[in-house]
Order: sequence, then structure tokens, then C-alpha cells
Amino acid sequence: MTEISPERIDNYYQKLQKLTSKKGFIFNKDQEKVRELLESLLINMDRYGYASCPCRLAGGKYELDKDIICPCVYAKPDIKEYGACYCALYVSEDWNQNRIPHVEVPERRPQEKIEAALQGLI
Repeated sequence: MTEISPERIDNYYQKLQKLTSKKGFIFNKDQEKVRELLESLLINMDRYGYASCPCRLAGGKYELDKDIICPCVYAKPDIKEYGACYCALYVSEDWNQNRIPHVEVPERRPQEKIEAALQGLI
């Protein structure tokens, strides 16, 4: 497995923070979890050439996976409805401040895309 340097994670954090703050997303206050997820995103970037969500199965084909490139297309509705995205990398201020319950976010990705990703691995 690829070793991701702490400096690379820090740089990626800063880059994503600039990008996602424009969308109104904030990082989870749990910095250890954030760093683990960012490291996994960077591993996926090295593996596939794009930062697919580390909490979902990627098929390794951009056209199939473009909906789960972080921040994924499901993040905004997840945060609006549940206060956090699927992997809880991005959250609302209310979620971070424990003003709303931390519930498991259901998978929004269509089943046919999940199955196509599985087929790509067989």
C-alpha cells in the first residue's frame, strides 16, 4: 500500500477546505477521522487518478465513479437531511456542535452503480 506523507495530507486538507467552503461544507471536527479519510482519498487518487469516496466501492472507471468523486454528488443532500455526508468527512455546523443527532447516513448511490462497480472487480 502507498505511504501518504503527513505533508501531503496537510496540503490536500487545505486544498479541499478552500474548494468545499465555497459549497458551504465544513470538515468534521474529529481531526483524526478527517486525516484518515483524506489519506484514503489520496490513496484512491493514486490508484484511480481521481479521489473516489473511500467509504464506497469504486469501479476504477471515471465515468462510472464520477458521482462518488469527493465531494460526491450525494454530499449536499446528505448534509442537508442528516447533517453529514455518507462518510462524515463533511458535516454541518449543527452536526459538529452536537445540536442534531449523529445518525447513520443511508446510501444514496443507485444500486445499479454499486453493482457495476462490483462487476468491474470480478
